[in-house]
Amino acid sequence: MKVAITGKGGVGKTTLASTLARLYADEGRTVLAADVDPDANLGLALGLSQEEVDAIVPISKMRTLVEERTGANEANKFFKLNPYVADIPEKYAKDINGVKLLVMGTVDVGGSGCVCPEHVMLKAILSSLTYRKDDVVIMDMEAGLEHLGRGTAANMDQFIVVIEPGSRSVQTYRNVKRLAADLGVKRVRVVANKIRCAEDEAFIRSAIPAEDLLGLIHLNPEIMDADRKGLSPYDCSPSALAEIRSIKAILDQDEK
Repeated sequence: MKVAITGKGGVGKTTLASTLARLYADEGRTVLAADVDPDANLGLALGLSQEEVDAIVPISKMRTLVEERTGANEANKFFKLNPYVADIPEKYAKDINGVKLLVMGTVDVGGSGCVCPEHVMLKAILSSLTYRKDDVVIMDMEAGLEHLGRGTAANMDQFIVVIEPGSRSVQTYRNVKRLAADLGVKRVRVVANKIRCAEDEAFIRSAIPAEDLLGLIHLNPEIMDADRKGLSPYDCSPSALAEIRSIKAILDQDEK
């Protein structure tokens, strides 16, 4: 199972990614959760403290590692486009509640077409994760659609777009589906978050094809409280956990 979770900022991508990761880990699966969002919050959602999160150095900031694997340095402007990265998860992932967390970081340059050692390194790592045959890989992607343009999640089994009950959010799903098709990703599914009432649910079901709708997560003060306290939603909201477990059951059928 290799899924990339995407959507606009603030829709609940990290809540879904962290809870799915911990549910799979509960089953004894090897779970690799990659935080690809520059505003990295996946560690907190998995159960790390703020101090532990602050101590993690993202892969993109490991200058010595990037130079060693790509061959790039101040004296050498040429570098490898296919650096060896297969050992990176074992060496640099942080274990938390049975999940291996890999914080990718971002490349601080303008434009989406960057071909620099750091970007090449990150893309190679993300690509290598999709070849881990027996592992569950969950990517918490950056907000927006820029990552689709760069192709950093092109080898995933499917994209899960987290949306809210609104027209702009539905449009994001449609854009992701169109761009994913260009990358060869045929399955794009939706999780609708922050559902308040029957009208919200009816709107979602009218806007999203039934075969693309994985499930609904209702607006939940327990999740908001967990976020304020820096706690994992997995540990704080039995009702949200039950809803996400139902979503996972559909993913399990996909895997079979």
